[in-house]
Amino acid sequence: MKRILLPTDFSENAWNAIEFTCRLLSEDKCELYLLNTYTPVIYHLEYVLVNPAQFGMGDPIRENSERCLENLRQRIKDTFDNPKHKIECISAFNTLIPEIREVVEQKDIDLIVMGTKGATGAKEVLFGSNTVHVFKAVDRPVMAVPDNYSYEQPKEILLPTDYRVNLKRDHIRLLMHWASYFNARMHVMHVYDENEFTQIQQKNKDQLHNLLAEVPHMFHDLEEQSIPEAITNFQLKWKVNLLVMINNKHSFFENLFFRPTINQIGFHLNVPFLVIPSGK
Repeated sequence: MKRILLPTDFSENAWNAIEFTCRLLSEDKCELYLLNTYTPVIYHLEYVLVNPAQFGMGDPIRENSERCLENLRQRIKDTFDNPKHKIECISAFNTLIPEIREVVEQKDIDLIVMGTKGATGAKEVLFGSNTVHVFKAVDRPVMAVPDNYSYEQPKEILLPTDYRVNLKRDHIRLLMHWASYFNARMHVMHVYDENEFTQIQQKNKDQLHNLLAEVPHMFHDLEEQSIPEAITNFQLKWKVNLLVMINNKHSFFENLFFRPTINQIGFHLNVPFLVIPSGK
């Protein structure tokens, strides 16, 4: 039984991520947790420290959140009518990131799926800051689904890597499941830089090759270029349906995403993007 957390602000962007999840996991038994967090636009410190209902504000806000969640649950049932999916609603007076972390621990979540705004231009894509903060804040896989993305089965899965992480089967369990079920092909992409390929990197590459032995896979070694450029060029050659990265501190992932301007990412992302923590 997979446990999936679906944060929502009731936008169509958030619905698109939910629809993607229901289609991707249509044959899996799942517990889907719909999460909405709410806070007043303006509140005083004492409002946070005591029961919000004492100020006459908490009940209407909470009731609206709960009503919208119930409407969303009904929309999912009406659209998909999947008996394999059990849906639970969580309405919380909290900010999003702390509540996600709490729910992840309480429910032992396997995967978080969020909607995120799509590209604003040929060279730039804007993630909502919440999405990037979730990448950093939780130790579970996080899937970001671009705005207006039309669901496709993941047939070509791209995993860029610098081979600095000693990947275990648990890291790629989801990928192996999808690759097997959808008869997909795994593409492992490495970009050469000026540094010598170390024995540790070679060992990690060999281990990854062994882990992927059960599914179709290809290894690609590309000449020196930026990671965003390499991903963009690769997508032009292969019809990638899913981009995957391992969130490893001190790796190119951190250099790519966790900059002072974390909202701006230098490549055009038009497919779902799965981030897997190296420590999980």
